[in-house]
Formats: sequence, structure tokens, C-alpha cells
Amino acid sequence: MSTHISDATSGAHEEIGHSEAGVEQKHLGEKSADWVDGRLGVYNLAKANLRKIFPDHWSFMLGEICLYSFIIIILTGVYLTLFFNPSMGEVVYHGTYTPLQGIKMSEAYKSALDISFDVRGGLLIRQIHHWAAIVFVAAMLVHMMRVFFTGAFRKPREINWLFGFLLLFLGMFDGFMGYSLPDDLLSGTGIRFMEGAILSVPLVGTYLQMFLYGGQFPGNDIIPRFFTIHVLLIPGIMLGLLVAHLILVFYHKHTQFAGPGRTEKNVVGMPLMPVYMAKAGGFFFLVFGVIAFVSAIASVNPIWEYGPYRPDQVSTDAQPDWYMGFSEGLIRIMPGWEIRAWGHTLELGVFIPLVIFGLMFVVIAIYPFLEGWITGDKREHHILDRPRNAPVRTGLGVAWIAEYIILLVGGGNDLFATHLHLSIDAITWACRVLFFVGPVIAFMVTKRWCMGLQRRDKDKILHGRETGTIKRLPHGEFIEVHAQLPQEELFRLTAHEQSAPAELPAAVDENGVKRKIGSITKLRAKLSAGYFGPQSQIAKPTAEEHAEITSGHGHH
Repeated sequence: MSTHISDATSGAHEEIGHSEAGVEQKHLGEKSADWVDGRLGVYNLAKANLRKIFPDHWSFMLGEICLYSFIIIILTGVYLTLFFNPSMGEVVYHGTYTPLQGIKMSEAYKSALDISFDVRGGLLIRQIHHWAAIVFVAAMLVHMMRVFFTGAFRKPREINWLFGFLLLFLGMFDGFMGYSLPDDLLSGTGIRFMEGAILSVPLVGTYLQMFLYGGQFPGNDIIPRFFTIHVLLIPGIMLGLLVAHLILVFYHKHTQFAGPGRTEKNVVGMPLMPVYMAKAGGFFFLVFGVIAFVSAIASVNPIWEYGPYRPDQVSTDAQPDWYMGFSEGLIRIMPGWEIRAWGHTLELGVFIPLVIFGLMFVVIAIYPFLEGWITGDKREHHILDRPRNAPVRTGLGVAWIAEYIILLVGGGNDLFATHLHLSIDAITWACRVLFFVGPVIAFMVTKRWCMGLQRRDKDKILHGRETGTIKRLPHGEFIEVHAQLPQEELFRLTAHEQSAPAELPAAVDENGVKRKIGSITKLRAKLSAGYFGPQSQIAKPTAEEHAEITSGHGHH
């Protein structure tokens, strides 16, 4: 009996000991948490944001692909930096790749070859880095087109559109500098191409060239300078823009498509924690896995095939990555015009494409403000448009895509000529004509397509869906029975707003005095009529029209 009690007592003491240790440990954890929260406010920040609601739609994952591919670029870039030598010092190659044995090359090119053939996993990491950059720019472009076509750039998200635009712009140029670092024949040709574009700028072109290149190309400074810009400057700016972009997404709340229970003042979806955090983690590894798989089976930028850069050589099929191809297309389809005056030469054949290149980016950047000025709409918008309900905006977006594709073909006119056995002059002239005509045709076709889809939606609202059931009326007429749309579908098709075009003020004021109407006001009224006039939108059916049709008094 005494032994049993003693054992029990011992066990009780042991449990009490464990309990006291747990309490002590708990107090230590709480104290640590309180210490951190008291200085950083982590608890309140997490409580306010981790339960934030996000809507669910497949197109929203495009932004996630941008984020995850950027993370992959950073991770693989850090690894490559450990082995890459950004030096233009000349050495003789005696490495693993036999065809280049004894060839003089820069230390940058030699280190890139060593990464590809001698560093364990180096070639795979190089390819993952390059493919992730391609996916990053592609995902950003498609993500911005989704934002454009759905009107997600409207108030209060104009600043976030600018952040996204800057990320795309910087991503393109950082990618260009990244594939220029190995100093192979292909990348050297691209750097030479950019030097010619910079030198075509009047008055300040030579100064800009000296500032960036440090002297006559190729020189000894270009690769070290590009390395610093590619590794430190641009990624640092992009990281700051990305953080600001995500903060504004949280602050403004996420946009959503129209649907039952969804208004401008709420968000219908699932909480960030734990639902979207779990989905985001899985999606990151999926994106990483797909990029790694593509990198393992599809070669990109095989620098050993091009050889080191030499100013007296150029590879026949020299092509930049796709996202810079349209800039080369602008120069290839431009006639070689030049003006000579007062001992100076202005290369219009290069300078005009450079100006158009810049103007295209300026228009993309300011479009949200331009549309806001045309519409005069000062309200906040959190419900997305269906592209068909904004025919002019959708037409402009498709016209830009058409222009981009035309210039991409122009930038690869030599490859199209050799592979399709066509005349390179014929391709060049076709691109020159389509540069002006193609976007106009694309705009008109897209606008008419959107108007047709609006008419189809109106017919579905009033008459319902065709069931395929044929019914004979008492007087002998055969009709097809239509089924009315459910309320959820009716709401989705009629939830969009239709703005009235802006009207010019009266020619005279209330005192009979002639009113002065400026040219800017007239231009805004014309543009507004083009956006929202009867030729650009089909009036939504009213509740009275729908009631009359469904009651049987109308034609059905």
C-alpha cells in the first residue's frame, strides 16, 4: 500500500514538475511575443491582414506567377553570382569545352562557360534563371493585359498601374542586360545594336554612350557596368516597387467580377490565412517545378555555340529575347533615312524608331489617367468590367497586341525569309504597311465583335436560352421554347454600368452671353462620344422590357 502511494505521489510530483516547466515555457514564449509585438506591432498587423478576404478567379493567378518567377530569378541569380566573373580581361580558354580550346576570350565569357560545364548544376541553374526571366516578363505582360481589359486600373488603382508598368519596363531591360553579360557573339551584337540606338539621339547621344559604355565599344567597362546594374540597381528598384505594389493591393482590396452579393463595398471570397497561404505555397512549387522542367529539356542561350564576341563578326540569326524583339522590328522596317546639315548627321532610320519605342511605353503608362479624363469618372471601382462591355478599350488593347506581333515579325524578318522561303524585302514591306493598317483593322474587328456579344447578351436576357424543344401553337405556328436565365446569370449580364457620353455646355449661358468652349473641352466630348456613344455600346434591357417579354405579351 505504502509503495503504491509513494509511486503515485512521485508521479504526481513529476506531472507537477512538467506542468510548472510548461507554464514557465509558455510564459517565456508569451514574453518573447509581447517583446516583439511591443516594438514592431506584429500582432495587430497580422490580425488585420492575415484574415483579409480575396476573391477566387483563375486570372488572378497571373500576378502570382509574376511574383514566384521573380523569386526564382533572385534565388538562381544569387547562385550564379558566386561563380561569374564580370571582367573584360582577355584570357585563353583551356577548359572542358573542346571546340573552344585555345581561343582568346574575355574572363566573363570564360566564367559563363565554366558555370555551364564545370560547376555542378551550373547549366541547369543558368537555364532556370533565363527561363524564369522569360516567364516573368511574359506573366507581367499578360497580367497587365488582364488588368487593362477588365478596367482594374481605374480609381483608386492608377498608381498601382504605374508600379506594374515600371516593373514590366525594368524587367525587360534587366533581362536584356542579363543575357548580355556572358559576352558571347549574340549578346555582343545586341549591345552593339543598343549603342547605335543611343548614338542616334541628337546632341546628347555621344554623352549618353560614354556615360553607359565608358568609352568606345566594346572597351573594358561595359560588362562590369551591366553587371552592377543587372545585379544591384534594377533588382533593388524592382523589389521596392514589388513591395509597394503588394501593399497597395492589400490597402485597396482586391477587385472582383460581378456576381450575386458582390458590390463596390465588399469582397466575396476566402481568407488569406489559411486558405490562400496554403494555395500560394503549393502554386509556388508548381511554378518552380514547371520552369525547372522546361529548363531541363529545352536549351536557351547556348553561348558555346556562338563563341566569344568579336567586333568583326555577327551571327546570322542574331535575335533578342521575344520581349525586346519588337524594338528591333521598329528599326528593321524603318527606311534608312538620314539628314545631314551643318556638319552633323541625324540618323532618322534609328532615331524615329527610338522615339516611337518610347512613346509606346508613355501611352501605356498614362492610359488610366487618359481614360479617367475622358470619362470624367471620379468614383472608386472595385467591380471588374467584362471586356465586351468596353468595346473601345478592348479594341485598343487588341490593336496594341496586333502592332506588337507585326513588329515582332519585322524583327525576325530574316528568319521568316529563310524558313518560309520568302523574300526578305516582301516581308519588310508587308510589315511597313501593316504597321499602319494592322492595328486599325484589329480595332474595328474587335469593336464589332464586342458589339455583337453585347447584342447576344441582350437577346439572352430578354428571350432566355434556346432549349431545342419545338412547340406547335394552336394556330399552327412552330416555335422553339426558350428557358429563362436564372437570377444569378441575369445579374451577371446586367450588373455593368453604362456611362453616358459627356456633352458640350450650351452655346450661350443663362444670360444669353455666348459661351467660350475651348478645344480641349471639344476634344474630350468627341472622345467621350467615341467611348460611350450609341455606336460603342448596346443599351441594356430595362426591367420593364424583361417583364413584358416574360409575361407573354412580347414576342418570345
